[in-house]
Amino acid sequence: MKPALILGAAVWENGPSPTLERRTLHAAHLYHQGLISHLIPCGGLGQHPPTEAAMMATILTAAGVPPEKITLEDRSHSTLENIRNAIPLLNGTEVLIVTDSYHAPRARLTARRLGLIPTSSSPDFQASMKPRLREIAAYGLYWLRLTILRSPAHP
Repeated sequence: MKPALILGAAVWENGPSPTLERRTLHAAHLYHQGLISHLIPCGGLGQHPPTEAAMMATILTAAGVPPEKITLEDRSHSTLENIRNAIPLLNGTEVLIVTDSYHAPRARLTARRLGLIPTSSSPDFQASMKPRLREIAAYGLYWLRLTILRSPAHP
C-alpha cells in the first residue's frame, strides 16, 4: 500500500469548503477500503483558521481514521508546495494523490517532475466550467515552469 496526499482546498469562516470536505472524505473512504497506508493532508493557513491540513485531520479522525495514520503538511499554499513539502514525509516515491478530477493532471505532472511516481483518485464530482478553465491555464503555467524552466523552487 502507498500513502495518500490529500491536496489542500479552502477553509471557510464557518468550516471546510465543500472541496476540502469532499477530498478528505474520499481519502477516508480509500483508507477504510485498505487502499492506502497512511494519509498526508496538505495545506497551510489561508484566510480563516485552522490550517487546511488541520481541518482535514479533524474530518479524517471524525470519519474513523486513527490519528497515528495522519501526518500533517501544514505550510503550503499551492499545489507545487503541497507536493514538494510532503516529499520528506513519504517513505518512498509511490504516492496516491487525492484531489478533484479536473485538478489531477496538474497534480500528477507536478509530482512526476519532483521525482514521485503518482497515481490519483478523485471523488465523484462534476465541476462547473470555471474551475475546469482555470485548470487549463494553471496546467500550462505549471508545465512551463516544471518542464521548460525546470524551476520547482518557486510556487
